[in-house]
Amino acid sequence: MNWMIYVIGLAASCILAVLLTPLVKKLAIRFGAIDVPNHRSVHTRVMPRMGGLAIFLAFVGTYFIIAPAISDFDMHVALGIILGGAIIVLVGALDDKYNLSPKIKLLGQLAAAGVVISFGMQVDYIKLPFGDAIDLNNWISIPITILWIVGVTNAINLIDGLDGLSAGVSAIATGAILVLAIMMGNVTVILISMVLLGSIIGFLFYNFHPAKIFMGDSGSLFLGFSLATLSILGFKSATVVSFLVPLAILGVPISDTFMAIIRRKLNNKPIFTADKGHLHHCLMGLGFSMRKSVLIIYGISLAFGLCAVLLSKASQWGTIVIIVVLLLVLEVGAEAIGIISKSRKPVLNFLQRFRPASARRTSK
Repeated sequence: MNWMIYVIGLAASCILAVLLTPLVKKLAIRFGAIDVPNHRSVHTRVMPRMGGLAIFLAFVGTYFIIAPAISDFDMHVALGIILGGAIIVLVGALDDKYNLSPKIKLLGQLAAAGVVISFGMQVDYIKLPFGDAIDLNNWISIPITILWIVGVTNAINLIDGLDGLSAGVSAIATGAILVLAIMMGNVTVILISMVLLGSIIGFLFYNFHPAKIFMGDSGSLFLGFSLATLSILGFKSATVVSFLVPLAILGVPISDTFMAIIRRKLNNKPIFTADKGHLHHCLMGLGFSMRKSVLIIYGISLAFGLCAVLLSKASQWGTIVIIVVLLLVLEVGAEAIGIISKSRKPVLNFLQRFRPASARRTSK
């Protein structure tokens, strides 16, 4: 019976997002929440943003209709996500209109994280690949939880650079969380993930290239906040799951953010300075169209999601193998497209030594 309710929740949130997005588009234009192209933009015309409001409203509206039908659903936890999400969406919508300062946006993210923690959702322990889980007291647990929520929230925000990119990557990450929640039988995470996934898919009808509306910070911040919170909620009670699983699920935004920090440090630039060196910029710089670049990143996100599922079931040595292979592929891929540096490619240069001399001459 529950599975029918879950499917209804997915379909209802998708339909509601499809219906709400055109209304939010009109509201954004009237409110003046528009995106004007600049030197970092890949689009060339003014676009309405604040589309995240449609995702949030579809998510909340469907939740209040569907959740009461499931008896073992934790409404207390869901309410914390909704209240924290409301703060995030409000801050994001104001930023879509007024371009708030980073400090004000950070305060909003801290407030939302505080709400989540007050409802009992925090990182209680960390499960390392080897050894038992490490229990954390509040002095350590609360700062780690805040850092995780704020970090993931901003990581999703940073990749919101192409039509459908942030929404699609978030949908894939939500799907990975959903699969793992099903494997663990976590009813609350299953329902919330289903409803959130439907809301994102409905919005993608208008956001995939060529986009008719951008999600804006109201959307990217809300999706980042939701994914961060769901990953805490989904894995805090699963002692068999390593802390590496949520990192793998969110591999694309986290790795892109990490590489951006390294890139800016190597170039002696402040880490918060915006640039055009992100993954999607590099792919387009290689000649891929916007649509192909987005689809490539979708594929990378799916690979990360698969790794997350494998990590959840892997043995200790299996975990080591997956991590080593994943890190090697990440490094080679980053050097190949120049996401960190166009000239510094230590691993590729090392591997080049093992190629036949004729192949090296041909590549030159």
